[in-house]
Amino acid sequence: MTTEFDERMRRWRLLLGDAAEESTTSLGAGSDAAMDGALAALYDTDADGTTGPRSGGLGASAPKVARWLGDIRTYFPTSVVQVMQRDAVDRLGLDQLLLEPELLDAVEPDVHLVGTLLSLNKVMPETTRATARTVVAKVVRQVEERIAQRTRTAVTGALNRSARTSNPKPRDIDWHRTIRANLAHYQPEYRTVVPERLVGFGRRSQAVQRDVVLAVDQSGSMASSVVYASVFAAVLASMQALRTSLVVFDTSVVDLTDKLTDPVDVLFGTQLGGGTDINRAIAYSRSLITRPTDSLFVLISDLYEGGIRTEMLARVREMLAAGVQVVVLLALSDDGAPSFDRDNAAALAALGVPAFACTPERFPDLLALALERGDVGRWAQSV
Repeated sequence: MTTEFDERMRRWRLLLGDAAEESTTSLGAGSDAAMDGALAALYDTDADGTTGPRSGGLGASAPKVARWLGDIRTYFPTSVVQVMQRDAVDRLGLDQLLLEPELLDAVEPDVHLVGTLLSLNKVMPETTRATARTVVAKVVRQVEERIAQRTRTAVTGALNRSARTSNPKPRDIDWHRTIRANLAHYQPEYRTVVPERLVGFGRRSQAVQRDVVLAVDQSGSMASSVVYASVFAAVLASMQALRTSLVVFDTSVVDLTDKLTDPVDVLFGTQLGGGTDINRAIAYSRSLITRPTDSLFVLISDLYEGGIRTEMLARVREMLAAGVQVVVLLALSDDGAPSFDRDNAAALAALGVPAFACTPERFPDLLALALERGDVGRWAQSV
C-alpha cells in the first residue's frame, strides 16, 4: 500500500533525478521509469548539448525527438507537455527540427509553439508549410473558442450603452432601463414611478460606429502577443459595428487588415524578430484614423524604441488632443509583463496613457471600457 510519504518521496525523486535516489526512493520499472527518462533527456542536458549524470539528451535526431514527444504526451498532462516542449526549444535549440513535418505531427500545439513556427516562417521549406499551417490553425481555433463570444458580447454591450441618450424621442425610450433608473422616485399613492430621467436607445444607423486600430510589435519577445492580437483583430473585424485595422511592425510597417478574414493568414503574414520603430507604426496608424473622436488605438509593444522617441511621444500627444482613445499594452498574453522600457512607459503615463500588461481573458473587458471612454488607468490598477 502506497502511503502519502511514499508518494512525496516518489515526486521528489522525479524532480531531483537519479542523484537523489539514495535519499528518496527507487522508481523501479514501468511508467515511473519512463517519466524519469523523459525528464532526464531534457533537464539533464546542458544548452551546449552535453548530458548530465543520467546520460540523457535528445541530440539532433528527429526520430529520437519524435519518440520523446510521444513519451511526454503519454505520461504527462497537456499543460506540462507544453512547458516541456517550450523548454526543449529554449534549452536545446530544437527549433530547426520543427521544420520537419514528421516532428510537427508529434507536438502538442500551443501559443508558444506557434510563436516559434512564425519566427521560422521565412526559412520554412514548402514540405513543412502545410503541416505548420495545420498546427497554427488548431491553436487559432482554441484561442477563438476562449475569447470570441466574450469579446463580441462585451463590445456589443459597450456600443449599446454608448448609443443610449438621456433625451430620447418617445419612440426611442428604453422603458425597462428608464424604470430601473427611477425606482427611487416611486409614488406609493399613485402606485407608479415618476421618471425624472429618461433612458433611450438612440437611433443608430447601420453605418460603422467605431474605428479600432491595433498596432502590434513583432519583435521576438512579443510572440504570444502577436498570436492573441491577431485572433482578437479577426474577431473584431467580423463585427459590422466596428471598422478594424491590424498593423504589425518592426523597423517597417505591414498592414494586415485585408487578411483579417483568416487569422492563420494574418499570422503567416508576420515576421517575428528584428528591430523596432514605434514612431513609424504610430504615424501609419494615425493615417488610418479618419474620425478621431470615434476611434480607439491600441498599441501592443514592450516600448523599446529604435526610432525617434520624441516624435513617438509627440504623435501620441497629437492623437489624444484630436480625441482618439489610446491604450498601450506591454503584452497581450498569459505570460505577464515582459521586460520593457520603463522610461517610455513613464513618459506615456505622464500623457495620461498608462502602459500595462493584459491577459486575453481580461482584454474584452478592457475593449468595452475603452470603447465607452472609461478610465483605463483606474481599471488597470484594479485588476
